[in-house]
Amino acid sequence: MRLPIQRRLFYSHFFAVVLVSGSIGTFFYRSAVDSLFGSLQARLKYSAGLLSRSVDASALAGIRAAADTAQPAYSEHLRLLRDFQAANQDIAFVYVMRRDGASIFFVIDSDTSPKQAMPGQPYTTATPQLLKGFEHASVDDEIARDAWGFFLSGYAPLKNGQGEYLIGIDMRADEVHRKFQAIRVAGIISLAFSVVLAYLFSKLLAARIVKPVKLLAARTTEIAAGVLGGRVDVVSRDELGDLAGAFNSMSAALELSQATTEQAMADLERANATLEERVAQRTASLAELNDQLTVEVQQRERIQEALARAATTDYLTGLLNRPAMLVMLEKETERAKRHHQVSCVLLADLDGFKVVNDTLGHGVGDQVLTAVAHRMCATVRAQDVVARWGGDELLILLPSTSPEGAQLAAEKLRTAFESTSLVVDSHDTRLTLSVGVSVIDGSLPIREVIHRADTALYQAKANGRNCVVLAE
Repeated sequence: MRLPIQRRLFYSHFFAVVLVSGSIGTFFYRSAVDSLFGSLQARLKYSAGLLSRSVDASALAGIRAAADTAQPAYSEHLRLLRDFQAANQDIAFVYVMRRDGASIFFVIDSDTSPKQAMPGQPYTTATPQLLKGFEHASVDDEIARDAWGFFLSGYAPLKNGQGEYLIGIDMRADEVHRKFQAIRVAGIISLAFSVVLAYLFSKLLAARIVKPVKLLAARTTEIAAGVLGGRVDVVSRDELGDLAGAFNSMSAALELSQATTEQAMADLERANATLEERVAQRTASLAELNDQLTVEVQQRERIQEALARAATTDYLTGLLNRPAMLVMLEKETERAKRHHQVSCVLLADLDGFKVVNDTLGHGVGDQVLTAVAHRMCATVRAQDVVARWGGDELLILLPSTSPEGAQLAAEKLRTAFESTSLVVDSHDTRLTLSVGVSVIDGSLPIREVIHRADTALYQAKANGRNCVVLAE
């Protein structure tokens, strides 16, 4: 790729300045973050270690189930943990856990809400730092966030715990998180300021160097066009100034021979006048032929596009037809099998559509089907695909949708038709939908999935119509 000198100079200076300023900014940012986070970890580890020496694990050996909360030892230690929590505003929760083999259970939890963990309640999301806490004091490597805010947890083994008991402290880290955010914002502002300065400096320097070169290039273009009397005014005490002087001398020499050259060119033009006329006529003929070929190619492309649409689109409703939808369903089945994802299909049938055809005629019936297709496309999501499956049956593909989500989508469709009538050719027609729902998970052929949706649809009809049934 050809890159102008001005851009090369600009990019080299720009990236050099950005690299230096970015490296310095990153160093100071990491130092500030590590210092702040390290002090918080040290404080939390110290608090956990200090509190662990105040609790003797042998006194908690009999607390193993919710019924043991009546023991004096439970009440005494619960009060101790809550007093410690109340004395430290940054402490959110204090708790004691017991390890029995590979399982971990709560012993005491200082939580005063109804969500307080009872003795013997399993704890299933143990982190590596928590497991280390049964042997020695440890603290989380990163701040965790949940519905109550930002937290950092520290752990320490209990006295006489023999690796089976630990005490944990969840410290509120909201203020630390805000400081981290402030540091990040300051770093981003500093980097943006450095980028702006680098851009201005690099652009100015590159323009100062390239400007004489551009003047010479412009003058060269003028000479090529036959303008020989001009000069290049470059005030520069370097090689570019010497080049401009030599260029002006060359321009003056060329101007002296211009008269002879013009006379020779006039003679040549008279000799070639007839030839140019013939070339112009031939060029016009070729241009006309090229235009005709272009029109024919465009017509062929439009015909091919129309044939492609006709092969995949239902002629009446404009929806995908059955063969095109089958191809899409096969691809969705392969995708579900490969990525272990679940999609769903809805097979919907218009209740009482035969009455519309019998009473209003098939012409109105076709208009009703078209209106139904438009309403259905407007009701489903943008990524969902609607196809005419046959007659008044419509099949909807819901990619990456769970069975529960598919039932909600089917209910939304059913309600849309139940609550609002269709006005077609001055006829107010109210139709309802019966819907069968089936799941695509890659374990069954697509024809079996459709068969299950069809079976569920018949069940919906048998249940009184205007309802949704999920295939078993």
